[in-house]
Amino acid sequence: MSAEADFLIMALTKKQKTEVIEDIKEKLSKQKAIVFVDYTGLGVKDLLDLRTNLREKESVFKVSKKTLLKIAFKDLSSSLSKKIDELEGQIGLVFGFGDIISPAKITYNFAKENDNLKILGGVFEGKFIEKEKVEELAQIPTREELLSRMVGSLSTPLSGLVNVLRGNIKGLLFTLSAINK
Repeated sequence: MSAEADFLIMALTKKQKTEVIEDIKEKLSKQKAIVFVDYTGLGVKDLLDLRTNLREKESVFKVSKKTLLKIAFKDLSSSLSKKIDELEGQIGLVFGFGDIISPAKITYNFAKENDNLKILGGVFEGKFIEKEKVEELAQIPTREELLSRMVGSLSTPLSGLVNVLRGNIKGLLFTLSAINK
């Protein structure tokens, strides 16, 4: 290869790195939550399944080298950039753009089924949180579950009241029919 060809390959690689950094920065500006995972040993099919599950809940799985992540995070927060150094393994990021809990919940449920996916931590409300906190967030019921519980809690006393009133009316009908005979 000529020196010119080497230069073109280097320039393309640098350009690709810049594109990756810009993509991560764009996602960082739009995200509501981030979950850091180690996907070492996870198969292609499993990664596709994870990405499909995430896409349904307005979330994205992104893989990048630590050095590029550090550069992208440095603009957001130097403390987050330092935390990336502490992460071990092949780092993947789950960006959540819709619900703040969905990325943690989907990742947590997927990690329970796949031993090769390990939650390392996350970023919620601009602060890094440890693995344990991400798992706690993942176990919070969804908005729909909470709403259905509330509706159930409200409807139970009302249905009890209806049954009590119905019982009084039945008692009155039995008494009137007994008097009528």
